[in-house]
Amino acid sequence: MNKLRILLVDDHTVVREGLRSLINGQADLEVVGEAADGHAACAKAMELLPDVIVMDVSMPGLSGDEATERLKRERPEVRILALTVFEDKGHLRKLLRAGASGYILKLATSEELIRAIRVVASGSVYLDPVLAGKVVDDIVQDGHEPRKGDATRLTERESQVILRVAQGFSNKEIGAQLEISVKTVETHKLRSMEKLGLRSRAEVVQHALRQGWLGSS
Repeated sequence: MNKLRILLVDDHTVVREGLRSLINGQADLEVVGEAADGHAACAKAMELLPDVIVMDVSMPGLSGDEATERLKRERPEVRILALTVFEDKGHLRKLLRAGASGYILKLATSEELIRAIRVVASGSVYLDPVLAGKVVDDIVQDGHEPRKGDATRLTERESQVILRVAQGFSNKEIGAQLEISVKTVETHKLRSMEKLGLRSRAEVVQHALRQGWLGSS
């Protein structure tokens, strides 16, 4: 089995040690390097060529969002998962615009962190569940207040489903979160994609980013 190569970036040694132990305990993941600041992260990324970088947001010198932006210019294929204590959507928007593929809080469970790494490695966007609820509220409010020139509106349930599709959740996971059947999830997904003129999960993610669903303030 080819393991996913992970680079850890955090200015606290104890945090990196904990993350390394957790990640190396997974059969499909392997920590190939560590860095304590943004400058070192950029150098290590070019040297080690990791698949995913778990990037702390607040670091001395070159910050997480600055390092993310630089890395995406130099290695656009690398997937970056932002790790932070900040729950506000301003930081989320900044990281996503810089090129991060996901945003997870340091208060997240070990299982959620591992899941986030796998989601971004697969090419999808991951958004911490704590922030997901806030973003859903924004979409629902937007759905009840049509913008001028916007002819197609999503229902509240369609909005909830399509956001989670953009985040990378499976139909089964969405159904469990919203307490609806997988068949109902698929129906809402197909209807919302038809309304929005989208044909694939990749187009859903692109649309979500363009509309600011994953990073509006």
